[in-house]
Amino acid sequence: MSTALLAMSRHLEVRDVLKTIVASARELLDAEYAALGVPDDHGGFAQFVVDGVSDEQWKAIGPLPRQHGILAAMLHEDGPERLADVRKDPRFGGWPSAHPDMSDFLGLPIRDGDETIGALFLANKNCPKPDGSCGFTEEDEELLGILAQHAAIALTNARLYERSRELTIAEERTRLAHELHDAVSQKLFSLRLTAQAAAKLIDRDPVRAKDELQQVAALAAEAADELRAAVVELRPAALDEDGLVATLRTHIQVLDRAHAPRVTFRCEGVRALPAAQEEAMLRVAQEALHNALRHSEAAHVDVVLEKHGQGAVLRVTDDGRGFAPRETRRAGRHLGLVSMRDRAGGVGGRLQVESAPGKGTTIEMEVPGG
Repeated sequence: MSTALLAMSRHLEVRDVLKTIVASARELLDAEYAALGVPDDHGGFAQFVVDGVSDEQWKAIGPLPRQHGILAAMLHEDGPERLADVRKDPRFGGWPSAHPDMSDFLGLPIRDGDETIGALFLANKNCPKPDGSCGFTEEDEELLGILAQHAAIALTNARLYERSRELTIAEERTRLAHELHDAVSQKLFSLRLTAQAAAKLIDRDPVRAKDELQQVAALAAEAADELRAAVVELRPAALDEDGLVATLRTHIQVLDRAHAPRVTFRCEGVRALPAAQEEAMLRVAQEALHNALRHSEAAHVDVVLEKHGQGAVLRVTDDGRGFAPRETRRAGRHLGLVSMRDRAGGVGGRLQVESAPGKGTTIEMEVPGG
C-alpha cells in the first residue's frame, strides 16, 4: 500500500495518475484485470484506463463503455460492490465478443467530497474460488477503499495542476498574440507605405519604383516568416500530451457547456495519427464548430471521428439553416472553407462540404494516416 501511494504521488499528469492507480490496485489485490473510468456529462466516460488487457484486445473490444449496469452503479451509489459472479447480477448487460471473460468482481466509486470523480473496478482475483464464492475478501474491500481515498487526492491534485498549466499556456498565448499583432502590424504598415510610394513613382521614376517594389517583397517575406513562426509556436499543447481524440473530446465538452446548441462527440476506432494530420484535423474541427455555433442557428451539432483504412475521417454535422456553397464562394464569403481546404490538402487529405439552404451542413475531412 505504501509503495502504491508513493507511486501515485509522483505523477502530476491526470493520465499518468489514472494508470498508476489502476496498476497499483491490480497488483495490491492480485487481480487479473483492473479498470478506472472517469465519467463525462453525457452518459459515457471522458477517460477509461485498463490494466491486464493487451493493446490488441483493447482495440478489438471497440468503443469505450457507456454508463450502464454495474458501471453506472459504481458512479451513482456510495458503497462498494463485491460480487461472486458479475455475469449473474441482474444489472449485467453483457459485453463485446472480444471482451475478456470475468467472474468475481470488486468495484467502488472514487469520491471528492460529494462528487464522484471516477469508479475503480477489479475482476478475477488470482486465487481458488470453490463453489463459485467471490475471490475478493472484506480485507480486499478495505484496502481498495483506502487506495480510493488517496486516489481521489492524487487525481484532484493532478487536475488542479493541469488547470494551472492550461492557464499558464493561455497567458503565454495571449502574450504571443500581442507580440505577433505588434510585429506584423508594423510590417504591414511599412509595406502599405512602401507600396504607395512605389505607385507614385512608377510613371516619373521607374528605377526608384522598382527599388520600392523590391522593398515591398522583402517586407512581405518578413511578415510571412513571423506568421509561420507564430503558428509553429502556437501548436495546441494538449495534442502533444493527450492526442487528437482526448483533445477534441475536451474541446467539445467545453463548447457544449458554453453554447445553447447540443454539441456531441463520437469516436470509433481512431488511435494515433501523424502529428501534422492531428493538428490539421483539430483546426478544421474548431473552424467547422465555430461556423456551426455562430452562424448556422443549429439546435444540434454532431462531431464524429472514425477510422478509415490507415487514416481517419472527421465529420462535423449541424441541423442549422445551411447555405449554398457556390453562392457563398461567388459572394466572397468563404466561412473559413478556403483555410480548411488548405489545411486538409497540406497533410495529403481532402475536404468536402455538403450544404443547402434549410438542410444543415456537413464538413467532412479525411486524412491518410501514417
